[in-house]
Amino acid sequence: MPESFTPTERTRVVREPHRGVYDRQTIYKILDEGIVCHVGFSPDAQPYVIPTLYARVGDAIYFHGSAASRMLRGAAGGIAVCITVTLTDGLVLARSVFNHSMNYRSVVALGNATLVDQPSEKLEALQAFTEKILPGRWEDARQPNEKELKATSILKLPLTEVSAKIRSGPVQDDEEDYALQVWAGIVPLHLQADPPIRDERCDPAIPTPPYAAKYKR
Repeated sequence: MPESFTPTERTRVVREPHRGVYDRQTIYKILDEGIVCHVGFSPDAQPYVIPTLYARVGDAIYFHGSAASRMLRGAAGGIAVCITVTLTDGLVLARSVFNHSMNYRSVVALGNATLVDQPSEKLEALQAFTEKILPGRWEDARQPNEKELKATSILKLPLTEVSAKIRSGPVQDDEEDYALQVWAGIVPLHLQADPPIRDERCDPAIPTPPYAAKYKR
């Protein structure tokens, strides 16, 4: 398997091309760290962008929702989709408003999603969603029954036309602005979990599992 994706006319980064990344492992790392993706599609010339959970399994992204979902019904019928994932790492505060920016890592994947029909593959995808967010939860909780599987649509997008765009590093001001007496720097951002809140109907004798008590991303 090639170490990098070959950029296409649709995935080659044109704006700030030095930030474009096509390395497979870097792209997979971003996808694995993210929790929510946005799926763009355009049935009947009306664009929609829908947030949903996803998981990468090998060289494909799985995403899911209700079997009645317009997005999933449309994608299953062969409609082209665009999946994006963005991680925000920091606010870049320059001396001029024009040069303010953000440190971020983003991925764009294009292609045609296919409906997953095999129950075993649907279960594998649902397990991947669960374990991606909370490793160990799949074995603790009740797993989907046949009725729930039928009510859930899973779609698979092969990762073939993909690129990433990354901005990292310090402030980049115009040379004449460095003499301004204005604070400049980075405000780092990261996802942080608060302590778990027990459901009011959860037996107090059940201990909080470590994956919830010590949740980190």
